[in-house]
Amino acid sequence: MERHKIWTKTQLSVLVSLRFLIGWHLFYEGLSKLLSPNWSSAGFLSESKWVLQGMAEWIIGNSRVLAVADLLNTWGLIAIGIGLIVGLYARTAAFVGAGLLLVYYLNNPPLIGLEYSIPNEGNYLVVSKTLIEAVTLFLLAVFPTSQFIGLDVLRVNFRKNFSN
Repeated sequence: MERHKIWTKTQLSVLVSLRFLIGWHLFYEGLSKLLSPNWSSAGFLSESKWVLQGMAEWIIGNSRVLAVADLLNTWGLIAIGIGLIVGLYARTAAFVGAGLLLVYYLNNPPLIGLEYSIPNEGNYLVVSKTLIEAVTLFLLAVFPTSQFIGLDVLRVNFRKNFSN
């Protein structure tokens, strides 16, 4: 792929650093949920007050669905994080991670008139760190750094060599 030649080393380094840092954040969020035996997304979902409120109420209302949602959320965060950190299927991880973060955002957006009982770490209006991180993951998906720095280099080269 020749696109990387238009990126400077500094640009590539910054993009890879961003990929790694967001990967670490998502990985650790998943790991902390995995290591907390009483963790459940029910508290977060019960705060949903916008377009996904009905879906959140449905998930909370069915213990099996909630258990599946918790499992997918925990392991999804871990897998997305690892993919971003090591650069393996990083583009897919970035797209899926952005989608997951948008689901978080759409459940509890910082909009005027919506009040939540769980305190935020800051004061937001429309734009939150969750939305910024989701958009950044879309950016990382369209600038596929793992094809130059990451395990995707090995995966792509193996596939090329194996097909010849």
